[in-house]
Amino acid sequence: MGARGALPGWLTAAPLLDPVLLAGALADTGNGGKPGGLTVVPVPGRRPRTVLAVGVGDATLPQLRSAVAVAVRRAQDLAGSGARRLVLPLDTDVSPAGADEVRTAVETALLAGYRFRDASAPHPARLAEVLVVAADAADPAVAAAARAGQVAAASVAWARDLVNTPSSTKDPAWLADQVRARLSGLPDVTVTVLGPAELAAGGFGGVLAVGSGSASPPCVVVVAYRAAGPVHPVLVGKGITFDTGGLSIKTNAGMRDMKTDMAGGAAVLAAVDAAARLQLATPVTAVVAVAENAVSGSGYRPADVVRHVGGRTTEVRNTDAEGRLVLADALAHARLSLGATVLVDVATLTGAMRTALGARTAGLYATTDGLAGALLTAAGHAGESFWRMPLGEEHVGHLRAQLDSPVADANNAPGNPGATTAALFLQPFAGDLPWAHLDVAGPARAGSDDAEVVKGGTGFATRTLLRWLEAGAPTEQPDTVLD
Repeated sequence: MGARGALPGWLTAAPLLDPVLLAGALADTGNGGKPGGLTVVPVPGRRPRTVLAVGVGDATLPQLRSAVAVAVRRAQDLAGSGARRLVLPLDTDVSPAGADEVRTAVETALLAGYRFRDASAPHPARLAEVLVVAADAADPAVAAAARAGQVAAASVAWARDLVNTPSSTKDPAWLADQVRARLSGLPDVTVTVLGPAELAAGGFGGVLAVGSGSASPPCVVVVAYRAAGPVHPVLVGKGITFDTGGLSIKTNAGMRDMKTDMAGGAAVLAAVDAAARLQLATPVTAVVAVAENAVSGSGYRPADVVRHVGGRTTEVRNTDAEGRLVLADALAHARLSLGATVLVDVATLTGAMRTALGARTAGLYATTDGLAGALLTAAGHAGESFWRMPLGEEHVGHLRAQLDSPVADANNAPGNPGATTAALFLQPFAGDLPWAHLDVAGPARAGSDDAEVVKGGTGFATRTLLRWLEAGAPTEQPDTVLD
């Protein structure tokens, strides 16, 4: 349906039911084509048995996401009554659906229908098939977009599974095993897991300190996808499988969502997973520092000094500021040992970022305008919301003194503004490389369904990183629109 409730031409030309009847039903229910507006019209005596009339507004990509998600969720509800197949025609009266529309619809259809369950009751009935219909489906670009959408959605769903798995199952060893199982068999992919001995030899003092209080040893997971591209982006992820806060313990309410504190790690792993399955021309490596921040007599303490990869030291003032300690090691390792040409880290790092930008928008810090612009362009095509935060000396130079320590190179709890001082803490570990820091503390988890996002872990940032990799991982603002 268009913005004024007009029926699409394909429906009136070869009607599934009387167009007058359908138009009347829409008028009676007040469905005038507003994005997401839904009317369910039974079709007596034939198949399909039900038409879902969903408003698409002006058919922009965000409106298309909303419409497809509404249709998929309602169809999944009808699956309990016997529905097995949903057909989604995408062409409008203005133009046939192109590659962008098809990819958006495929991603949304798969992600809006995602559910994670770990219950003894039988799972509810689900649709067996979603068929996306477009007049130009035979166009190679459209077909490639459909496949990219399927791959991207499957990788995001895997990231969601990792995030949603309870920490009673998800310890560092389990997460490493999941990565091996999914990625080690892919062409041109190698998976390396650094255990405690390798971490000690490599100087990963931050990872070892954060993981020291847990009975489950920490590790660092490195996944490399090899291609012949001229750049080597390394994606770094925070992989805290559960965060009690350590000796600086959180409240009970503050711990309830902490199984999701490895969402940044899940996002970068899923981005490499999708890049490898699509056989992109750009090589990419993911480095995920995995640990459980627990409370015990062996745990690290406030006033400890941690030595990171490369030798930089940190005075611990708050054991609940642990994410930056593990990211510091991973960033330094990527720069010093993996041949990175550009670094992007993703982390559920600060409550301050969620306070600043809310639950649907992530913060983006970057050392170059070109990298920031390229990532924001990718995010726009992926449908993920980021807001660039200031990192220039004119804005944040006066904050650097807050990181001073009398006994180390920096302290890990420099105070407010908390998201920005966290970024400033991380910046030295990236050295002179182009670097972006994505603080996804808000949108990495969702309290309710919205378009393709579902309640729980969202897999946020995976599709943005994938779009950026598809464009060649530019560190300058692209001049052309991504397909």
